[in-house]
Amino acid sequence: MHDTWPMLRVSDFPRIERDRIDTLQLNLGYRCNLSCIHCHVAAGPRRTERMERDTMALALEVAARHRIGTLDLTGGSPEMNPDFRWLVETARSADLHVMDRLNPTILEEPGYEWVAQFLAEHRIEAVASLPCYSQANVDEQRGQGVFEASIRALRTLNELGYGVEGSGLVLNLVYNPNGAFLPPDQVALEADYRRLLAENFGIVFNRLFALANMPIQRYGSWLLSKGKFQPYMDTLRESHEDANLAGVMCRSLISVDYLGHLYDCDFNQMLHLPLGHAEPVLSGPDRPHLRDLLHAPVPRDIATAGHCYGCTAGQGSSCGGALA
Repeated sequence: MHDTWPMLRVSDFPRIERDRIDTLQLNLGYRCNLSCIHCHVAAGPRRTERMERDTMALALEVAARHRIGTLDLTGGSPEMNPDFRWLVETARSADLHVMDRLNPTILEEPGYEWVAQFLAEHRIEAVASLPCYSQANVDEQRGQGVFEASIRALRTLNELGYGVEGSGLVLNLVYNPNGAFLPPDQVALEADYRRLLAENFGIVFNRLFALANMPIQRYGSWLLSKGKFQPYMDTLRESHEDANLAGVMCRSLISVDYLGHLYDCDFNQMLHLPLGHAEPVLSGPDRPHLRDLLHAPVPRDIATAGHCYGCTAGQGSSCGGALA
């Protein structure tokens, strides 16, 4: 895989600081039943890295210490971590809001038939990836048969009340472009998703998040192999809007890797840029850890580089979709 860091390192991205912390985003591991080309963590079925229960318990202790209200669970497929259910049950008993960033096809993976009912029982916010309402686009990006499996999974979630008005069970969908371009207007795209998914499949949902692809890991490598890396970076930088800086996720979130090390966001985590650090750190005592937050305030400095334009370009996007 091509390393994109040398092309991202020198950047004129504006300096920003963290002003609060509302969310701990926990990467529970890199194992996934799919290997998507846009995946910025290079997840797949053969990845073995996963967060242990002791690290999860430490994250819950940090959340209590800093009065953090939300756990944002990601991966890979977070549900493939064997302690996923323990973490969710413990977090909910502590009255934490829990978000699960799921690949909906996990509901059809042998051994994971429990996922949908479990999420509904614990009233977990489901953030499900569906990169397009078109079967051809989804299968091109994620593999043959993924679209149909995703539709069946979303119907299952709807049957449990997810996305249904008045149920309180939130189902948000995530769109990613399948090429080297920015996502379209989120409001217009959400209207298209809502109409076409309802008309063609009877599916309802709460919100659509339109996310830009990040020029790192598997997607960055793909851009380089196709000779599209620099044009894509030019698009991101030329489309930057200062107004989006106020809403980027790193200003209210800390990302935690499967070993408990801390980062300003999930993207910095994949570049090995520790919390507030301007250069990658692969090992050693310089990497901030969850245990450091048990007796210290959350640092304000945020590490930035060229890839950060992916969050501020155009209408802007972070884990919560468009910012503008």
